[in-house]
Amino acid sequence: MADVAVGKDKCGEQRLVSLPLSRIRVIMKSSPEVSSINQEALVLTAKATELFVQYLATYSYRHGSGKERKALTYSDLANTAEESETFQFLADILPKKILASKYLKMLKEKREDDEANDGEESDDDEAES
Repeated sequence: MADVAVGKDKCGEQRLVSLPLSRIRVIMKSSPEVSSINQEALVLTAKATELFVQYLATYSYRHGSGKERKALTYSDLANTAEESETFQFLADILPKKILASKYLKMLKEKREDDEANDGEESDDDEAES
């Protein structure tokens, strides 16, 4: 397993994982169900996270507009989360970016729809009485 070294630490020695284990430990301990974390579980979680991020980035690059620009953008990741069934669970975490003016327009339209629906419901209530 040591021959799968990915990164290098401050001393120049090869490491099994690139992500900082202390940060991953903090995230794992933030769960109330976790009392202690085995070192092997910590390393495996870090490695699985790295592989997942690598797969997400590669998939987004290949299926997005990244090939044309030779760059991976946030919009490529957001499109992947929205369109791919595999990454659908990330849709709330990686929402598509919209301009503030579009968002305000959407809010205004929603308010108008809600007010129109409220008006219809009160008319229906009065008709039933």
